[in-house]
Amino acid sequence: MSDLKIPVAPNSPLDVSTERDLSSLGTVGPVSLGCWRLTGSDDENIAIVSTAVDLGMTLLDNADVYGLNWGGTHFGACEEALGRVFDSVPGLRDRIVLASKGGIIPGVPYDSSADYLIEACEASLRRMNVDVIDLYQIHRPDMFTHPEEIAQAFTTLRTRGLIRECGVSNYTVPQTLALNGFLDSGLATSQPQFSATHLDPMRDGTFDLCMEAAITPLAWSPLAGGRIATGDDVRPELLTVLDELALRENVTRSAIAIAFVLAHPARPVAIVGTTQTHRLYELAKATSVHLTRTDVYRIVQASEGIPLP
Repeated sequence: MSDLKIPVAPNSPLDVSTERDLSSLGTVGPVSLGCWRLTGSDDENIAIVSTAVDLGMTLLDNADVYGLNWGGTHFGACEEALGRVFDSVPGLRDRIVLASKGGIIPGVPYDSSADYLIEACEASLRRMNVDVIDLYQIHRPDMFTHPEEIAQAFTTLRTRGLIRECGVSNYTVPQTLALNGFLDSGLATSQPQFSATHLDPMRDGTFDLCMEAAITPLAWSPLAGGRIATGDDVRPELLTVLDELALRENVTRSAIAIAFVLAHPARPVAIVGTTQTHRLYELAKATSVHLTRTDVYRIVQASEGIPLP
């Protein structure tokens, strides 16, 4: 009886470097800049945004509620800050895909009624001093607004030329399907939380729906709010795997974690929120990392602490 031979497939690197398609908006870099911490001085904000765009982070993700934390002073502060950056750097607006979100009202907390969404979008346009928002998203689901009403708001905003594409953030799969069914053009994006410590979109059907419906995922908190970089409250087994891969690839642990997010075939965009330019250079190296299937499954197992079947 011959010895059992296990076939060995080529362990070629997974794709982490190519640009992502955003429907009619064209392509954006696989890593993008989130503006929730854009609360520094105008000079600091100009430096971080300009550096990000120069590094190929051509999607800028904002929201009207950004500015209530991370050193911000009020609702809308980060949109206003980005507007001042656009005013100070000629031509910058034309180099990027501008995304913003609405629907969160502190104390309510969620309102996706048509009247409010239209009003919120108009206010975001004024704060950023732009004529159009390329991608406008519902920030969190309002379970007391019918999806058909949300679709009507999106259609009105598109017809008026105030937005180009629409998306959702923090929606479940059924919520996404319900809204998508009322839209003639379909949703362009879905923005879930996804990182090496938070694998839900791979398990709950979010990424499967994105691949089926040609929806691009925008992964927020790909570094677990900075915990992957610091190691705070992260499984030691996961840190060990990330550090081993970082040593092999000659990058930081954070760059490996970003590359893991980018490696999924749903082709997520990883939204990073650093306010330090040197960190942007570090994270941009994620697109040159070579991760294999063995590598990413090691990360999954270390994250969940359960052997794969």
